[in-house]
Amino acid sequence: MGRRKRVDGGVGVEHVVDWIFDLDNTLYPASCNLFAQIDRRMGAFIGRHLGLGEAAARQLQKSYFRRYGTTLRGLMVEHGIDPVDYLDYTHDIDLDPVPPSPALDAALTRLEGRKFIFTNATRRHAEAVVARLGVGHHFERVFDIVAADFLPKPDPAAYRAMVDTFGVDPERASLFEDVARNLEPAAALGMTTVWIKNDGHLGAPEPGDDHIHHVADDLVAWLEEAAGTPRPEPG
Repeated sequence: MGRRKRVDGGVGVEHVVDWIFDLDNTLYPASCNLFAQIDRRMGAFIGRHLGLGEAAARQLQKSYFRRYGTTLRGLMVEHGIDPVDYLDYTHDIDLDPVPPSPALDAALTRLEGRKFIFTNATRRHAEAVVARLGVGHHFERVFDIVAADFLPKPDPAAYRAMVDTFGVDPERASLFEDVARNLEPAAALGMTTVWIKNDGHLGAPEPGDDHIHHVADDLVAWLEEAAGTPRPEPG
C-alpha cells in the first residue's frame, strides 16, 4: 500500500521511526468525554470575561475554533485575553473518566522508535493525562501550545517548530490525530498521517481530503498491527 493512499489498518509504516501523538481524544477514547469538561469551562470563561450568556458564549467559542484553530487563539486575537489565565482555568478538570490503559502501555512498548506528544493543550495537562493512562514513560517530550508560541494546530508554523524542536525527519515520522484538518500540514511536510476516527463533526474529514493516509477505529489495535503484534482474541 502506498503512503499517500488512504487505508484502514496499521500497515505501510515500516519507514516510521518517530511517532507523534495528539493528546485529547487520541491517546484516550473520545468516549471518556473528558474534553466535554474543558468545553464547558471554555464557555464559562468566555461568558464571564466577555459578559455573554451561555448560548452566545458557546456560539462565539465554536466560531473561534473554526476560524483560528483554537478558541484561545481567537480570544487572544480578538479580545487580548491572557492565555495563561485561560489555560489554567479550562484545564482544571477531573481526570477520573480516563482509566489506566495497560493495553496502550503494551502497544507503545512494542512500537519501535521515539514517541512524542504534540498538543494544543498545555504540557501540564498532557503529563497529567498520560500519567493517568500509565503511559507517560514512553514519551520523550511534549510540544504544547506554549511551546508553539500560542499558534495552534493546524497553523503550519506550529508543525515546523515542533519538527525542529524534536529533531524529526518528517519523511520518517507519523502523526496521530482525532481532528482530520490537523493532519493536512503534517502531510504537506511529508509525514504519514493517521486519523483516529470519531463521531464528532468538527473532527471529521471533508469530502475529497487526500491528506489522511490511514484511518484507525481503535488506536491500540492500530498500533499493535503497526508493531506486528495483532491483539489476541479475548478469552
